[in-house]
Amino acid sequence: MGILIKYMLLGLSLAAPIGPINAAQMDKGIRSGFWHAWMVGLGATTADAIYMALVYMGLVHFLEAPMIKAFLWLFGCFVLIYTGIESFRSSAVMVLSKKQEQEKMRKCFFSGFFMSLTNPLTILFWLGIYGSVLAETAAVSQTEQLILHSSAIFGGILLWDFTMALVASGFRRFLADTLLSMISRLSGISLIGFGIYFGYQAFKFLWK
Repeated sequence: MGILIKYMLLGLSLAAPIGPINAAQMDKGIRSGFWHAWMVGLGATTADAIYMALVYMGLVHFLEAPMIKAFLWLFGCFVLIYTGIESFRSSAVMVLSKKQEQEKMRKCFFSGFFMSLTNPLTILFWLGIYGSVLAETAAVSQTEQLILHSSAIFGGILLWDFTMALVASGFRRFLADTLLSMISRLSGISLIGFGIYFGYQAFKFLWK
């Protein structure tokens, strides 16, 4: 049990650092509530699961090719800047109809998914962290234990995403509309900033 808690805490620590996913979750939770923020996190976690599988199968090295990385940086730049601008422009809109909510939740999921999937830092993260976990566990444990430890990491990530969605939707409930709009705009600016950073990294890859 102690080992499972250790790996769950590892998952929490992987998801906790401030980044585009947390900024997007905060924005969606403030503007649209818990489920929209949760769908952003769930989309990102789905991308994480894909990278975990790729690391497990040893295929992630293909994604480290310079041209592939440059493409991911560029596409990630587009996704983040687009999402940030959309967030900034719609920061005053806090009420949605039920039909719009259903459409928005799907959009939230794919927004989180592509943010995480096109982030080369996610690749390096999983290669470095999960790769070392695989090496450590595979040396002393059976496949069943490896799957259990991987599930604990995944559970930690899901727990953090749930917490972020809960906190963001709590802000929506208790803060004034003007302050909520300001926080949403700051989240949008943060996403644009991350997008510019991604674009800069793509430029470095293409021109070095």
